[in-house]
Amino acid sequence: MISRRMFVAAGASAALSACAALTPPAPPPPEKPVYPPLPAHYGAITDEPYPVPAVPEGIVPPHLWRQQVANPYPDQPVGTIIVDPSAGQLHLVESAETAMRYGAGTGADAYSWSGDARLQFWREWPVWKAPDSMIARRPEFAPYSVANGGMPPGPGNPLGARAFYLFQNGKDTLYRIHGACEPKYLGKAVSSGCIRLLDQDVIDLHRRARHGARVRVLPAVAPAAILGLY
Repeated sequence: MISRRMFVAAGASAALSACAALTPPAPPPPEKPVYPPLPAHYGAITDEPYPVPAVPEGIVPPHLWRQQVANPYPDQPVGTIIVDPSAGQLHLVESAETAMRYGAGTGADAYSWSGDARLQFWREWPVWKAPDSMIARRPEFAPYSVANGGMPPGPGNPLGARAFYLFQNGKDTLYRIHGACEPKYLGKAVSSGCIRLLDQDVIDLHRRARHGARVRVLPAVAPAAILGLY
């Protein structure tokens, strides 16, 4: 015979089971995307003054690989460099029909300036000199100030293998296109800096770019993720 106590306990157990059945299961974690093998030009570079390691597989999506594409800016002169911070892309106009497209990482400085500039000069394996405004925020960079001669080139230098210096009306915009982008940050708006390419790509851009070329930086709205950090 079922006692009242057993009946009540069974009923409570059934109610709990019903509640549990109505609770949706936790969604599975998102699957990590699977990318095809990288092109050979993202392998290690050993004929530079400093070694450039290969880009790891499975990190950079294909739409950020260096590749020739249909020119999205056919009205721009050949040799023009167009930077789109919002898209995380840089185009070098080759002709009215084609452009070389590069994936780019962007930072706070990439959202503080836009317009047309001139590629005044470039440096191979440049010295990085921390500006005073950065040292005020990050005192640990004081050893690399202008007064102290900056950080020597090589692995760990924030400018990487090449740096392009942009001027407007004869004045330095303090805006740079340079290497040393970590692959995991390509196409993303993180950290400080201007427009950062993979070292393999900034070396390639250096081979193709024209001294004195127009550089057009498109306006962009800074993502909330980097607002207030700099």
